[in-house]
Amino acid sequence: MRILNVMKLMAPVAALVLVACANAPGVSMASISGPAADAPVAAEDAHSQGYGDYLAGRLAATQHDMRDAAKFYQASLDDDPDNPQLLERAFLYTASAGDLDKAADYAKRVVELEKDNRAARLVLAITDIRHGDYSGARKQLAQSAGGPFTSLTISLLDAWASVGAGNSAAALDDLAKLKDQGGTDALAAYHRALIFDLEGKSDAEAAYRDALAAAGASPRIVDAYGRFLERAGRADEAKKLYDQLNSKNSLHPLAAEAGARIAAGQKPDRLIQTPGEGAAEALFGIAASLTDATSADVAILYLRMALYLQPDFDLAKILLADRFEALEKWQDAIDTYRSFDKSSPYYRIAAIQGATDETKVGKTDDAIATLTELTSAHPDDIDAWTALGDVWRSEEHYQEAADAYDHAIRLLSSVDKKDWPLFFARGVSEERSHHWDAAERDLKQALKLNPDEPQVLNYLGYSWIDQGRNYPQAIAMLEKARTLKPFDGYIVDSVGWAYFRLGRYQDAVKTLEDAVLLVPADPTINDHLGDAYWKVGRRLDAQFQWNHALAFNPSADQKAKIEQKLRSGLQ
Repeated sequence: MRILNVMKLMAPVAALVLVACANAPGVSMASISGPAADAPVAAEDAHSQGYGDYLAGRLAATQHDMRDAAKFYQASLDDDPDNPQLLERAFLYTASAGDLDKAADYAKRVVELEKDNRAARLVLAITDIRHGDYSGARKQLAQSAGGPFTSLTISLLDAWASVGAGNSAAALDDLAKLKDQGGTDALAAYHRALIFDLEGKSDAEAAYRDALAAAGASPRIVDAYGRFLERAGRADEAKKLYDQLNSKNSLHPLAAEAGARIAAGQKPDRLIQTPGEGAAEALFGIAASLTDATSADVAILYLRMALYLQPDFDLAKILLADRFEALEKWQDAIDTYRSFDKSSPYYRIAAIQGATDETKVGKTDDAIATLTELTSAHPDDIDAWTALGDVWRSEEHYQEAADAYDHAIRLLSSVDKKDWPLFFARGVSEERSHHWDAAERDLKQALKLNPDEPQVLNYLGYSWIDQGRNYPQAIAMLEKARTLKPFDGYIVDSVGWAYFRLGRYQDAVKTLEDAVLLVPADPTINDHLGDAYWKVGRRLDAQFQWNHALAFNPSADQKAKIEQKLRSGLQ
């Protein structure tokens, strides 16, 4: 049976990046840079070192290895410095790798060849904002080619550059233009509120309320408006606002930090304290809206620019790591999570998720060390104990996993439906540790909390069938699980095995054949189908299926049993 990752069910990192932003269209690198980014690169000598670097860069780019793509395209460009396609690729991937200063040098060369190149003008504007040249940034943005997605970015960045240049009227005009793009009411209201707030204008409160009305309790809006209320001496109102976030486990750090601040009577800074931070907020908001796989590279580019403007923007780091995870660039995600300062309210969440990702690249010992240190320093951190249990369970150290889940469950102030994964995970760990009575209690508790969860129905029902107990109840649970999740081959296998144990061999054959079609390379499912074939007299098919099971690396114990069946059949 598959292992459940409890952390992904209980506290997804994605909950941290809910923002009030437009639903931007799916985009690719080409949509912000122009067609040259995807154009083939000609080479006079296919055997040159430069062409080899180009091919390596192209491979790295297809695998979303930004640093390697930048390195190889830069090397290829050095070999062929007048090639415009190589220049643009070197520029784009250098920016995406996070080296914005070097990317700006390339961008200056790009705009000499293509005056209105979107990405180049954007990077040049960002570097101007970073260095306080707001008028220069506006000039760069004014020379960029248009387009729906680009216009959204330009309007927001020009608004903040205008604020920096002392032209608030131009900033508000930029935000007003967003209405023409549709679906941007919350985004415009939010940035209007941030600008009014930064300038100390009373209009900020109405704009914050407009943003809340349009977007709901978005963490960024709540954080910004709550800080506004605190500074105005309205801490009680701010606390009520923060309480909307406190109920969400992954957003607890934000609410906890605000609660501690209010209790201490401290006045917070504004969420946005400079025009540069406002521009970073705009880039972050757009990146957060780019959730489809085709726009992941663009989201990473925007987040790199946001962090260039505001290096301590922790939520941007969280989102950047999340985008790397979506691309299965685990080491990049780990490096990002490990960049958090221990003073950050998000340090623990980042450390936990970084440890979870370390297990995906074989660094389990590092993950366990991190989580053990974290639980020692913060013994009341449910997420850390849960993650530690997940790691131990993935390593088949089931007793250690059960102990970690024990700690997490004892920290629950109350038990409700959302806690079923914890009881399920501990039940699985106890069952694998041969503590069936404790396992059964936890599995029943998980099912009580969530009666329609297919994984729990399957695990408990399969266990009962395997033990020769509670057949009527078990088969009903398994058939219900299959109805809820008809294309899960493991659940279908459980139903087929239940039919086998009940002597319903023809039903078992039909159901297990369906399971093998859904999960062709699982040794247990193939073994079960072989048993069913034997019982209906299809001996050659049974032997074929058992041989199939052997080919899929069964456990040592299972392998010995299958080999015995191949020698003497099913006894």
